[in-house]
Amino acid sequence: MIYPPTTPEPQGHHLTTQILNYQLTHGMHLKHIPLNPRLPRNSPVGSSYPISTSIFPTPFPKTLFYYAKQTLQPIYNELYALLAQDESWLYEAVIRPLLPVDAFARTLWEIHERLTNEGEQEGGGYGSNISMGLFRSDYMLHGENAGLQLKQVEFNTIACAGGCHANKAVDMHRYLTKTGVYDSLSGASDDEVKRDSPIKLSSLPVNDNIDALAESLAVAHDMYGRPAATRRAGVLFIVQPDNFNVADELPIEYALWDRDVPVPTYRVEWGVDVLERTCLGGDRELLFYPHLQGDGSDGGKRQPVEISVVYLRAGLEAHEYDSTGIECRVRLEQSRAIKCPSSLGHILTFKKVQQALMGPGVLERFLHSEEKVSAVRDTFMSMYPMDGVSTEGRVGRRLATNPDTAGRYILKPSLEGGGHNIYGEDIPGFLLGLTSESEWGRYVLMERIRSPIVGNVLISREGVEESDVISELGVFGLCIWKKGEILRNEAVGWSLKTKFADVDEMSVVKGFGCFDTPLLV
Repeated sequence: MIYPPTTPEPQGHHLTTQILNYQLTHGMHLKHIPLNPRLPRNSPVGSSYPISTSIFPTPFPKTLFYYAKQTLQPIYNELYALLAQDESWLYEAVIRPLLPVDAFARTLWEIHERLTNEGEQEGGGYGSNISMGLFRSDYMLHGENAGLQLKQVEFNTIACAGGCHANKAVDMHRYLTKTGVYDSLSGASDDEVKRDSPIKLSSLPVNDNIDALAESLAVAHDMYGRPAATRRAGVLFIVQPDNFNVADELPIEYALWDRDVPVPTYRVEWGVDVLERTCLGGDRELLFYPHLQGDGSDGGKRQPVEISVVYLRAGLEAHEYDSTGIECRVRLEQSRAIKCPSSLGHILTFKKVQQALMGPGVLERFLHSEEKVSAVRDTFMSMYPMDGVSTEGRVGRRLATNPDTAGRYILKPSLEGGGHNIYGEDIPGFLLGLTSESEWGRYVLMERIRSPIVGNVLISREGVEESDVISELGVFGLCIWKKGEILRNEAVGWSLKTKFADVDEMSVVKGFGCFDTPLLV
């Protein structure tokens, strides 16, 4: 199969125009946040730009696509729900090695300890015994031809983004296929095109992330139970100020409001806005005062909403945890609203967890099935701590500092959002440039996944470019649990992101990759 199809003019121009028009009319944009200090923060002046996408869907093995969704994701959901319930393992394997060197890990654990200590007093501590995860497990293909395997890049437990953009990218590629735009790139007759075109609608899987993610939050909302007789209950999105990625959040809110039985949904900015707009009720309800109900100067007549589910699309970055951010997180955790995720669930997103799971007997401790253990273990690439104390840590340091071996690895901190990793030959110099070798312990060393290269054409703010590309499949999972019992466990969606083969990072919103659709082969 010759791929991608050729795009001679004027057909190529027509195709890119179709894509840009589709993006404009379907909200496939990122919001431009101006840095003009003369504009008020809430100025109505605004602009946006199209998010990067592929021109054509990218070939991807059909069997591995469905294996990731149907087999792997429920197992990973179960595993991480069980990890969140084992505080002793989490402390010994993950937190204790990070406490001296990772300020973010220390802050999150101090929040957990504060809540735990308050829990010994009446009316203190964690407010809910139900936890929720909207996870995303990311994979890349590794190997060649018939020997291809799925290898896990990372497992995300907080603010897992991309679901709405991915949904719309798939809808776009399916629309272009239905309308015959791709067929027009060939000079063959109509019958030959329909028979020979490599892009067929049956090979492009449907994506319903928006409805599925909304349904996930609605399920948790129903589990919360009935609010006080005089109130209504609703879901609260906690979002970052000056949010450029609103098009990946708001469609989920709209879908919740559009249900046959609407789920009231609101958004509030992390930090001061949370503290000013919420309070705890007498039964530890999280009471939220919607913005359009005034500023509280009406003598306290406003009717608050009782929050059933707190969905965090903020609070994932270290800089958010100043004293105000800490109090914001504590208040949320003290309430009896279901958190997505809880503090312990948040800590599980650390790359150190991914590395610690590779220890002898760890998977067997949590997954009491040889088949499940084998399925998870088969997704692992080699990973090493960088502590310099353990045997594995000393091996990691030797590999990372040797120019002859460093090229095969990636150095990863426990940070989200892309742009934080150190790659290959840059690793030795980066490590030597740190103030102290003790800082090395903040990182883990991961063997690079060697993905097969295919061709495609990507469109971004930089223009349209054809090149070799590699892709990353993300699978969204819903898991709701309480101590000793998993209440809900299923895969709820997926995304495909693609980047040029010579680019290291994948974050689309930071300009490294694009959203895509798998052409299942």
